Parts: sequence; C-alpha cells; structure tokens
Amino acid sequence: MFADLGHFSYSAIQLAFTSLVYPALILAYMGQAAYLSKHHDFYSNSQVGFYIAVPDKVRWPVLVLAILASVVGSQAIISGTFSIINQSQSLSCFPRVKVVHTSEKIHGQIYIPEINWLLMILCIAVTVGFRDTKHMGNASGLAVITVMLVTTFLTSLVIMVCWHKPPLLALGFLLFFGSVEALYFSASLIKFLEGAWLPILLALILMAVMLVWHITTIKKYEFDLQNKVTLEWLLALGDKLGMVRVPGIGLVYTDLTSGVPANFSRFVTNLPAFHKVLVFVCVKSVPVPYVFPAERYLVGRVGPPGHRSYRCIVRYGYRDVHQDVDSFETELIESLAMFIKLNASYRCSEVSQSEQLEEWEPGLTVIGSNTLRDHASYDLQDSVQHSAASVEVADSPGGTGLEYNSSKQVRFFIDSLVVSPEADKQVAEELEALAAAREAGTAFILGHSHVQCKPGSSVVKKLTVVGYNFLRRNCRGPDVVLRVPPASLLEVGMVYVL
Repeated sequence: MFADLGHFSYSAIQLAFTSLVYPALILAYMGQAAYLSKHHDFYSNSQVGFYIAVPDKVRWPVLVLAILASVVGSQAIISGTFSIINQSQSLSCFPRVKVVHTSEKIHGQIYIPEINWLLMILCIAVTVGFRDTKHMGNASGLAVITVMLVTTFLTSLVIMVCWHKPPLLALGFLLFFGSVEALYFSASLIKFLEGAWLPILLALILMAVMLVWHITTIKKYEFDLQNKVTLEWLLALGDKLGMVRVPGIGLVYTDLTSGVPANFSRFVTNLPAFHKVLVFVCVKSVPVPYVFPAERYLVGRVGPPGHRSYRCIVRYGYRDVHQDVDSFETELIESLAMFIKLNASYRCSEVSQSEQLEEWEPGLTVIGSNTLRDHASYDLQDSVQHSAASVEVADSPGGTGLEYNSSKQVRFFIDSLVVSPEADKQVAEELEALAAAREAGTAFILGHSHVQCKPGSSVVKKLTVVGYNFLRRNCRGPDVVLRVPPASLLEVGMVYVL
C-alpha cells in the first residue's frame, strides 16, 4: 500500500497496484469477512483474526510471507520518510540533516543517517514501552486512517487547483470518501488511551519542530533583506576616514544573491578594514546529479573595476563532491581571472559597436561556457598586446592563464582579448592585484547568527526563538563551515531581533 516515487516511477506504481496489490487486498478482506461472518463466536487473546482464517497446513508459510510483506512495507515507509524530510529541508521547513544520494540517475533515492537512527530508536522504544500488539495495532490504525483522511482532503484540493475541475465535483469527492473515513477515524479515537495517543503525540512534536524552524528561518531571511546595505554604501567605504583595505582576498559567504549582506556591514562597522579583493560567495544546490565545471561559477562585479569587488554564485549538484579549500580557492581565482578578461573583451566590443562605455557591468557571467569563450576571442587578430611588470602575455588562447606553485604564489598569462591599450592595461592591473591578494592569503568570512525576541514579545514567540536556537546549536551546520580550516575562518556574530 505504500510506495515511494523516489524509487519507483508512476507507471510502475500504477501497474503494480492495479494488477497485483489491489486484487490481493480485495481478496484478503473478502476472505476474512466471509470467515468472520460464519465463525463469529470465537474469542481468544492469543489469536489474531487474520491467522485463524488461514488453514493449519499453510499457516506457517503465510506467517513467513506476512513477515516479508511487513519488511517491504517498513522499507517503503522509511524511504518515504527520507523523501519527505529531504523535501521539507529544501523548503526550509526542517533543520539541516545529512542527505546521502545513493543513485546518480534517480534524484529521489536518498539516505539520511540521522533519520534512520531516529526511526530505529523510536521502533525499539514503542516495542519496549507498549509490550502489547493490541496497543501497537491501535496506534497503527489511527495513523493509517489519519493518512487516508488527510489524503482525501488534499486530493479534493488537487481536483480544483491542479485538474481545474468544478468545485462541486471536489466537494462530492470529499463528502463521499471523507464521510466513510471520518467514521473509521472516530472509531479509532475511541481507543485513544489504549495506544492511539502515540501517533498524535509524534505528529504534534514533528509539526512543532517544522513550524519553529520554518517561521524563524523566514523571519531571518526577511531581516536580511530589510537590512542589507546598498551598493553606494559599499563604494563609499573607501572614502571614509580610517577605512583600510588590507592585503588578501575576503570570501564573504551569504544566502543573498544580490546586495551586500548585513553581516558584512556589521563586520566593517566594528572593524574598519576589509580585504583588497572582496568576493561575495553564495553556494546553491541544484536538483541535478552533477554540474559541469564550466557551468559551476557565475561571476559578476559589485561596483566598478577599481573597487575589486565581485559576486560569485557556486552551484553544486546533489552528487557533486565539494572540493577542499585549496581546490576551491584555485577554481574560484581561475574563474575570477577568466571573468576579468571576458568582461574586458565584452566591454570593448560594446564600445566598438555603440561608442558608449558603461562604468561597470552588473550582470553575472557563467564562466567556462563555449559562447563566452568564443566571445572572448572577439577580434583577436586586431587586438593590441600588452604586459605588466608581474603579468606575462601568452599566446595560448585555449588556456585559462593561471599557474600556481606550492607556496600559493600565482602567475597569470593574459591572452590578447581586448581591443584597446587602455583596457588591456586595466586588465593587467586588475589581474596583478588579484595575484598579489592571492599570495597574501584568503579569509573565509561567515555569519554566526543568534536570534532574540523583541522586548514585550508573547510567550509563544519566546518559546519559538528558544526552540530555534536549540535546534540550530544541535543540528548540522552549513557545509562550508565543515570544510574551512579554523585558521582561515572568521565568524561574524549577527544578532537577529525578531
């Protein structure tokens, strides 16, 4: 009766249920009903209605078959629980847990170790606590009929919203099936004190966790959107008295794909200094197995070229292995270098066509795509070669123009991609600044949040904030924190007053 769309397709489930499961269920229920209608004068605590209807000669084989069926059913419930938790986590309705994708082709085949252990502990606790199959049957019965009742309500919504059928048809469906299921639900509630209270208690606990996490996460995101600083504020920092640009690269991690996050403004306000090369990094997971390296990085500018500030969105598939810190730095710097050259070529080509140069390009560029690489070779024969003191000119148009050695020193090779000496000089200076910053070192700046209530908040809101802080401290943190060495990690405390 249970199936997981992450492991089976729609057609497989429809075929199996129509041709095998549904006929078997009908025959089993009709057989039990026929036996009980004729033998209704039995009573024994040691007998179960299903097994007394089975002949003695095949009772043990049927018992083995029932055990195997229960194993299959429990596996379907476990895999379905994994899918629901994963979807809830993607919607910010559940705390972060480790999700292991076991298939490269099917997105839904996953394994969550924490949930698997939790289910095992709950199964053992229920078995030891009840010690009675009757109470466990009452709990299971109420859970099953509740699922059926909720499914009927949701199906009626699907009839109206998704299938665009008349509301009267949805209402008729709800009344016809819902009335029958409501009778069974009321009958199960009679056994509330005999074990049926357990699924209700577990459902309330799970719903409370999901509500606390989702509501607080949404409020935090709204706080970030309302308190993010403008680009003009960032560009004006260099003119403020006492503001220092220190050597190195600062990677500021944020969930925002636009604007300057509030944790960076808090960092600069308390420590009036930031790195000469600033990169706002946003790591996103996409629902595909792998993201090609040529499509992993989306790079853009934050301000004019002279400000040396960039934005980078890094995309990973659910089967991608996240790089270590050194590999990530290497690929990120390589993507920045390629973006600088591509952007200079694009800007100069726009000048040659419209004779109008923008101050800076606000869009994001997919680094490594064939279209951009072709565009980077625009008017290559007519371009003017240029070199700087620490930057060398190379003739290899297919390379990325980046070399490293063991001491993290970097050397760029600039292809002749631009069409004016001024732009070529600007590219050389920008790449030279990037190389010098890379040699000075890289700092990973992350926000460390803490949620507080406003004075005079209600008791429910205070309990929600306390529950969220407890879940955040005891659940899995962001993946980037697990890979950054402590010597390069800089956490900025951020207090969210909700």
